[in-house]
Amino acid sequence: MAAPVETPQHAGRREWIGLSVLSIACLIYSMDLSVLFLAVPAIVADLDPSAAQLLWINDIYGFMVAGFLMTMGTLGDRIGRRRVLLIGAFAFGVASALAAFSQTAGQLIASRALLGIAGATIAPSTLSLIVNLFRNEAERNRAIGIWGTAFALGGLVGPLIGGLLLQYFHWGAVFLINIPVMLVLLAVAPFLLPEYKSDDAGRLDLVSVLLSLATVLPVIYGIKHMAADGFELIQLLYLAVGLFFGTVFIRRQKRLSHPLIDLALFRNPAFNASLLVNLAGIFFVFGVFLFQNLFLQLVLGLSPLRAALWSAPSALVFTIMSLQAYRFTNHFGPIRTVLGGPVVNAIGTAAMAVAAYSESLLGILGASMIIGLGFVPVILTTTGLIVGTAPPERAGSASAISETSAEFGGALGVALLGSLATLVYRTAMNGTDLRGLNAQQAEAVSETLAGAVETAQQLPISASAIWLPAAKSGFALGFSLCCIVATATLLLLALLARRVYAAARIDESALASH
Repeated sequence: MAAPVETPQHAGRREWIGLSVLSIACLIYSMDLSVLFLAVPAIVADLDPSAAQLLWINDIYGFMVAGFLMTMGTLGDRIGRRRVLLIGAFAFGVASALAAFSQTAGQLIASRALLGIAGATIAPSTLSLIVNLFRNEAERNRAIGIWGTAFALGGLVGPLIGGLLLQYFHWGAVFLINIPVMLVLLAVAPFLLPEYKSDDAGRLDLVSVLLSLATVLPVIYGIKHMAADGFELIQLLYLAVGLFFGTVFIRRQKRLSHPLIDLALFRNPAFNASLLVNLAGIFFVFGVFLFQNLFLQLVLGLSPLRAALWSAPSALVFTIMSLQAYRFTNHFGPIRTVLGGPVVNAIGTAAMAVAAYSESLLGILGASMIIGLGFVPVILTTTGLIVGTAPPERAGSASAISETSAEFGGALGVALLGSLATLVYRTAMNGTDLRGLNAQQAEAVSETLAGAVETAQQLPISASAIWLPAAKSGFALGFSLCCIVATATLLLLALLARRVYAAARIDESALASH
């Protein structure tokens, strides 16, 4: 007689309250990526940073998060995921206070760097602890959906909360709001969250930590500057340095008995396929939505506020889908959800290509809603698969790989799709009649649509920017072409993932045991 199948225990009130605490912490971590957007003028007036210092004030947090994700995720597997989260929460609170009361630009940069290192403990620790809290697969899918909603909302509400605080308080208030949340986490986590660590993890290899930083930081730096400044040869040098140290890092991991990153995870076809689909989804959505925001303002002429209001319906779709994505996963199963997501995304990007080319506001917004319908379930489900297909003792490491992949995917999407759109724009502007403009104005018009719009606004009332419609059409054509590339790639990715998952012969019911 066959042994009965053990049903994973259902979560109780303690687990769901614990999830709430983890989600709020994740929201704060995500919010700090964008909370400074509106505080920059006040910081400039108060601290008088140089142009380079201002760039680092904005970017250092994201760079440190990306650089330390793998280290902190693996450290959680070694010394305890709850312990790493609590250490990180304490450091996050201290760094927030230091940032709030910074007297110089250098102090603020250093505080933001410490915030990033502390923040790198939060995403992988919270995600891997969710795996420990929720043993039932259906409940775990719902929990990851709530966690993902908090992560997404952090990026959306960051500028809003920052704006409200700046209206009435010193710019340092945007950091002080972190402290109460971290104090609550420190107070309740020991009672609500289980501890988990691998019994055979070994010591942390500091050389591997340094090599991982030397791999991630130059690559992220080069990609982000490629997106901001356009392609330059120096950026290839940053990428080459990162890839060199990445090769050294991988070779060292193969020799260590207790590596920083367990390369055996990448021998699992389901893990690789889920990671690839996750990265590609974020790659295209970040790139496409960047174009969407620019399109609404530069092509259709909407103010930033009106553009934000018109984007609210698609943001609402993303939020609702984050909370309801578990229903799709539970009904269709993880694999079919992941395979269907890129197809729905491809339909959305195809509709976006048509809408961009025809310069249709309603078409753009409708297409972004379709993208949300496909993107959210597949991203949250692949996140669950990445962690669920890894051994329980490697959940922290797998979570860190997932988060690092998302960082790379977002940066690559903005940089590469942005470069393609810029190339199309400049090609479209070749031969455009720019008579009446001086050399500097003609160069600005030929380089970017933002430069063309700004130049048109500077012209005297009597002058006519006859070239502006051509510039807007060139941008729309580049946006449309990027969406066509996304459509074709997403469909190919769905076919590839289908073959990989079929060959892996995954027992989806087994994922619940993790």
